[in-house]
Amino acid sequence: MKLTFLGTGTSQGVPVIACNCDVCLSSKPKDKRLRASVMVTINDVNYVIDSGPDFRQQMLRENVQDLRAILFTHEHKDHLAGMDDVRAFNYKSQKEMDVYCDINVQKALLREYPYVFSDFKYPGVPDVKVHQISKDEAFTIDGNLFTPIEVMHYKLPVLGFRVGGLTYITDAKTISSDEIEKIKGSQVLVVNALRIQEHISHFNLEEALKMIDLVKPKRAYLTHLSHLMGSHQEVSKQLPDHVMIAYDGLQIEL
Repeated sequence: MKLTFLGTGTSQGVPVIACNCDVCLSSKPKDKRLRASVMVTINDVNYVIDSGPDFRQQMLRENVQDLRAILFTHEHKDHLAGMDDVRAFNYKSQKEMDVYCDINVQKALLREYPYVFSDFKYPGVPDVKVHQISKDEAFTIDGNLFTPIEVMHYKLPVLGFRVGGLTYITDAKTISSDEIEKIKGSQVLVVNALRIQEHISHFNLEEALKMIDLVKPKRAYLTHLSHLMGSHQEVSKQLPDHVMIAYDGLQIEL
């Protein structure tokens, strides 16, 4: 299994429009962050978690030729605004795109992309097949077991996913003890860490490190970072040896 970080930034990305802070003005590639998304590759088959506003750019950068399915964590724009671009994969494969999401995301997709689900489909619009999922039941794609993990993004439920020894969590502020049990035993944990200062709907750095200490993975990666976290180089100096800041384009093998 291979994990590719397509984007590691928060909803505004890094740099932020019109911001002149040191992080946004940095020329270092690891301080440039597109909106958060990952690609899991199993036996050369690609599965993407979230297709945000930078989805097209991410697919081009990684030279993705085929995509099997998209799994959505939640309905915020920075996680689903790029779904229209699956039509390129529809055209190449001549197949519909399987989409896995909860009922809240399904409603958002109907609202944001009515032309995709209309009775009369304009030629060339995306062709998707929606599979409704929930935190209560694991599901398989091509024989691979995906376990949804519910986290709370302030008052909004968000789904993380575990597949094999990998768990991917984004936009979490709190996680119940029952859901944490689903994560334990992961070899690699990816978790959001928005900034140093506490935030109402996201883990800050301290909270993310406490979560990692509770789960005790062999390796952990921080994602969904804002410019307020600081530079990749400076924050990396503060982390335990088994915890790393993810960056766009990073690939890891499991």
